[in-house]
Amino acid sequence: MKPADERFRPVPNRGDHNCFACGPENPVGLAMKFYSDGQSVVSWLRVDNHLCGWDNLLHGGVISTLLDEIMSWTIIHLLQKFILTKRITVDFLKPLYVDTPLKVEGRIREVCNDREAVVEGVVCDEKRGPCARSVGTFALLKPEVARRMKIMSPEAIDAFVQLLEAQR
Repeated sequence: MKPADERFRPVPNRGDHNCFACGPENPVGLAMKFYSDGQSVVSWLRVDNHLCGWDNLLHGGVISTLLDEIMSWTIIHLLQKFILTKRITVDFLKPLYVDTPLKVEGRIREVCNDREAVVEGVVCDEKRGPCARSVGTFALLKPEVARRMKIMSPEAIDAFVQLLEAQR
């Protein structure tokens, strides 16, 4: 799904990875695409019914994944950093349903220092408003730290660095 709001521009993503949340090569993943207006990062999507909890309710773990991913990409795009999630809290406000248009949005709440940031996320049903909220604390990593920790292959890190540099 593409944004109706013209202020939002696509956030570049590598086209060759298998991430469950944002990987274009994962046939059973969420295939999240991201857009930004420079203040927040947003994804519009529908989640297939194979990710339900009770019948047509969206599984809470999937909701948590949506929030973790939008908060992560908010930092990746707006702060131009690699990240690792340190902690997230999720408040489930209203049920969310599969195969329903959703908007997931992330905003930076606070940059604590050069190694940590706090981000907030929200999942909205486009008809019923906010249904889940989260706050996350994220470790901010330089590429050399990501390499040392082996969070991605060296080739993937290099490709990601090029992607981030192209956004500047």
